[in-house]
Amino acid sequence: MAREILEELAVALPGCVSTAAEDLRLYSRDQGPVVHPTLPTAVVRVRTVPDVQTLLRWATRYGVPVVSRGAGSGVSGGAHATVGSVILSLELMNTILAINADDETAVVEPGVINADLNAAVAEHGLMYAPDPASYRWSTIGGNVATNAGGLRCAKYGVTRDSVLALDVVLADGTLVSTGHRTFKGVAGYDLTALMTGSEGTLGVIVGITVRLRYLPRAVHTLAAFFDDFPQAAAGVLAIGRARVQPAILELLDGQTLEALDGAHGSDLRRRGGSLLLARTDGYGAAAEADAIRAALVELGASVSDEGSEEADLLVDLRRHSRGDEVDDLYRVGEDVAVPKSQLVHYVAALESMAARHHVRLKVVAHAGDGNLHPTFWVERSEGIEAQTRLEEALDESVRCALDLGGTITGEHGVGQYKRRWLAWEQSPQILELQARIKQVFDPLGILNPGKAIVS
Repeated sequence: MAREILEELAVALPGCVSTAAEDLRLYSRDQGPVVHPTLPTAVVRVRTVPDVQTLLRWATRYGVPVVSRGAGSGVSGGAHATVGSVILSLELMNTILAINADDETAVVEPGVINADLNAAVAEHGLMYAPDPASYRWSTIGGNVATNAGGLRCAKYGVTRDSVLALDVVLADGTLVSTGHRTFKGVAGYDLTALMTGSEGTLGVIVGITVRLRYLPRAVHTLAAFFDDFPQAAAGVLAIGRARVQPAILELLDGQTLEALDGAHGSDLRRRGGSLLLARTDGYGAAAEADAIRAALVELGASVSDEGSEEADLLVDLRRHSRGDEVDDLYRVGEDVAVPKSQLVHYVAALESMAARHHVRLKVVAHAGDGNLHPTFWVERSEGIEAQTRLEEALDESVRCALDLGGTITGEHGVGQYKRRWLAWEQSPQILELQARIKQVFDPLGILNPGKAIVS
């Protein structure tokens, strides 16, 4: 990019544009695997909607790719820099613009942290239901861009189920508003749903109206320990057949329990070979917990009703179950979903393929909606051959999920990393239709190119 072009942007957005080497490195990627390491040309930290419009008009004028990001907590490479791109950081647009307790809605800027919104609305007896594991630092804008999930998805759905309206800046700088402030509304095409989960490829989300839920008056948390992982997976079906809807239903295998014990000093693995963590909420929480306990005890589980402090600790440990990066390991965490009826089959298949490919495996799952996060890893010291085995295991795990009626991504998004599998799930006709939609919103292809869809 010519220097004078970048200088023009810096003049138009004083104090927002950085080309410092450390900023370029820091903002060049999110938490996902890096396929093609690339540094951006600049990082632009905007503060207002007009700032975003100015940047996109400039980008359209010169054909510069723009990669939007919030906190960079995504794990599929959706916010990785691409060649010649500028990174648009929305983290400073972090104001809660309105809370309407009677309408049970809030209006926020995209940089608002998920946990901060929940803290603000809790004062009104309300909550924002989507709660990804990264809720303490991930932004609402990023959650919307990826249609993020979370632990409470089992009962309250994914982010899309809580988004009512969006303010979006299109590629040419035009500001549009989609959706409505009411819970119901069916006028025209649902562009709000289309934008939610579009991973920055159709526009830049600059304002979000969300639906709030009632803060539960009571919660009950059960820890059910089984001898092995397939038995715990069978417990998920038993709860469903009892027709009980937990707010949280999480599944952790023995390897995950061992890792958590080593990192946090807990004693989970000693209590069993696998953990099914269930939380009920609302006025019927106690009765629902009793029904869940009965169903799981009948399967042979050791079930304890956790007190509030122990329960919060267990839920918090689940949020940390992905683990931190370790330099001596080559590790990739997956995000697939299968129909709940196939959970037991898929879990058994994962264990089989890990043994066959000689790779290590641990699995956690948002079991209430069939969304699993298997993590495969090998020692880096084993060299290229071990990495090849790992990639083969990843491919097989995705193919198996699809064969069971599942999907390549339940909540993390396609990003850059998972595009190689998209054509396994979607037909050529659907891929072409998505490319044509992208062309309507972004005719120059400057919004987050090489992400989310095959175009």
